[in-house]
Amino acid sequence: MGALPISDQVATTLSKVKTELSAPLLSSFFSLLSPLLFLLAPLLSPLLYAPLSSLLFSFLPSILCQQERRREYEANLQKAGLDFVCSSVRLPFCLSVCPSISTSIYLSLHISISPSLSSNQESDDRKTYFVKIHAPWEVLATYADVLKIKVPFKENDIPRKGRLIPDLFDIPMDWLFTPFRLPDHIMNPEPDYFTSPFNKGKIDFFLIDDKETFFPPSVRNRIVYYILARCPYHKTDREDKKGIKRLLNNGTYGSAFPLHDSRYWKPSRDSNSESERFNLYTHWAQFFSFFKEQPLNLIRKYYGEKIGIYFAWLGFYTEMLFFAAVVGLICFLYGLFTFDDNVWSKEICSEEIGGNIIMCPLCDKKCGYWKLNSTCNSSWEMEPYLPVTSQCARTFLSGATVIFWISLIIACIIGVIAYRLAVYAAFASIMKDSPTNNIHMVGSLITPQLATSVTASCINFVIIMILNLMYERVAIWITDMEIPKTHLEYENKLTVKMFLFQFVNYYSSCFYVAFFKGKFVGHPGDYIYMFGWSKLRNEECDPGGCLIELTTQLVIVMSGKQVWGNVQEALVPWVMNRWGSRKARSHPESRYSRWEQDHDLQNFGHLGLFYEYLEMVIQFGFITLFVASFPLAPLLALLNNIIEVRVDAWKFTTQFRRPVASKAHSIGAWQEILNGVAVLSVVTNAFIVAFTSDMIPRLVYMYAYSNDLSMKGYINNSLSVFNISGFSKDNRPEDGESPEWFNSSVITTCR
Repeated sequence: MGALPISDQVATTLSKVKTELSAPLLSSFFSLLSPLLFLLAPLLSPLLYAPLSSLLFSFLPSILCQQERRREYEANLQKAGLDFVCSSVRLPFCLSVCPSISTSIYLSLHISISPSLSSNQESDDRKTYFVKIHAPWEVLATYADVLKIKVPFKENDIPRKGRLIPDLFDIPMDWLFTPFRLPDHIMNPEPDYFTSPFNKGKIDFFLIDDKETFFPPSVRNRIVYYILARCPYHKTDREDKKGIKRLLNNGTYGSAFPLHDSRYWKPSRDSNSESERFNLYTHWAQFFSFFKEQPLNLIRKYYGEKIGIYFAWLGFYTEMLFFAAVVGLICFLYGLFTFDDNVWSKEICSEEIGGNIIMCPLCDKKCGYWKLNSTCNSSWEMEPYLPVTSQCARTFLSGATVIFWISLIIACIIGVIAYRLAVYAAFASIMKDSPTNNIHMVGSLITPQLATSVTASCINFVIIMILNLMYERVAIWITDMEIPKTHLEYENKLTVKMFLFQFVNYYSSCFYVAFFKGKFVGHPGDYIYMFGWSKLRNEECDPGGCLIELTTQLVIVMSGKQVWGNVQEALVPWVMNRWGSRKARSHPESRYSRWEQDHDLQNFGHLGLFYEYLEMVIQFGFITLFVASFPLAPLLALLNNIIEVRVDAWKFTTQFRRPVASKAHSIGAWQEILNGVAVLSVVTNAFIVAFTSDMIPRLVYMYAYSNDLSMKGYINNSLSVFNISGFSKDNRPEDGESPEWFNSSVITTCR
């Protein structure tokens, strides 16, 4: 068959497109477009027909379907009782529409659907349009009854002194706590009530003074979002497509978010607005309020229970860190002040004892003999429905993916270990003549062991951060693939996957240094090599033990993560917001509406709190699993958390759109994870004291071998003697590697 004429081809394409689009509005649009294309058909080259046909068939139908979905969705929202308003009534929610085609086409389609959309709902850039949603009393009351939302029915009349737990005001000399308190209207924005699930049929039973303010803002936006998440936008015989999440994913709407009640830097001019955002910023979100209590009731009222519980837990965790930090600081100061009384450290550093003990080479060929006192600068220790088969397949794939990524972490750790073994010999060869002594202040402190440890820790930290970014997306993908039935189940599954990965990623190198390094090195003349066949000899601990290296590892990884996390949480949203609102800030404030300001803020996703909890739980692991080696870890965590509380508060109040309020009764799966880490920390710290540190060998020497119950002679007693002639050619240092003071005819043994 010959090719159709251009006009027939255009008619065929239009017919095909029109058949697939059943909506009358879209059919009318193509009826208007058809004559124009027939007039242009004789001017079209056959080469231009294919791309034009593809554009009409793939691009325009998709865009116009979005218009049809919006029309039907907004009509169903109105049937559910929601109002689209532009007045000064309370607006719990706002939808932003970002048209993908030119503004004129968007307006010509959309303005006929929602006549209530006036020109002041258009953004300054004339590309984003806002649908502002208001929930009247009838809707709020109906869905509050459905969701069984608890509301007050009687003011609490139990006397304060009759309660089981006395309030802060019942404590003697409570005036000492006055600087730490906030004004009472901030701490207790509402009186204390007895509550009961709302019942629309018994309205007189509840304390309703004003229907406009009876439901707090968090409840109002929660109800509106409940309706948005269940409202259909396309009905067929087979299924009903519904929910704002789908519409956001397919680009029908650009975003959906509750509105803040005011600007954060000044109260609202509306007398009906309580300006809770301004109060939160003034009394809570500023860094210089770090010593004051948190207004948890106001946080709960404004953001909902889930975010309120997070800040309550974070505040309690930070307070408990204070006691651990005090104990750790006392241990550190005790070690600092008693350092001069440390007998074994003095023996290592003394010229008479440590200077006369010749140590065997720490690596093959490239390492020479060395004196024990050369390490004295680093010898101080600081201790929907799916078939069963589909579910099994998805679960198996998910588990296999997690195992693969954990194996990848282990492979990276082995790579870092190989780096340590290979680089140590290079550092030892470079530093044999002490070229670092010329470095001002710190030159004398730099040893091959320290240089290897610091560089390996830094490389390990970079690998950790890169793997985190990669696995985060993988974990979300495999959790989405499992299709959990509820959001709580989704969060729990993701929590287990992410924590398991992060646990291995962050702690594996610390476990290696604490429990494996220096345990499998063999002895002079019969060393053990990595994998048995390689030329990389397993590394040894310093004469003072591996605790100083474990401390170095903890300081770099823990401190680096905390600094990077705070910069990422505070700086990145601020920069993105400044960039996104750069044009709007040049206009008068009267032209920069509240919904436009909120739209320019960063979106707080449904996994926002997940990452906050994950950060704190990983920190909890650092300060509990290895605290015996680094007692200052709780102090560093305390200082970080004091900043963290205010950074999170500032971020929520100023840099993010208002999150949708959610119910919560606890911190979820994180509670069991914290319990597991706490139990494991008892075992790890006992192992560190027993196997990593020299505490038990020192006690044995003191009570079994010392004549005067002192540590004199411990260093010499703890080191075995090896005859240098027993070294094989592969183990013996090359010519020129040993220092000038070494004379093989005089020195015949090493330790």
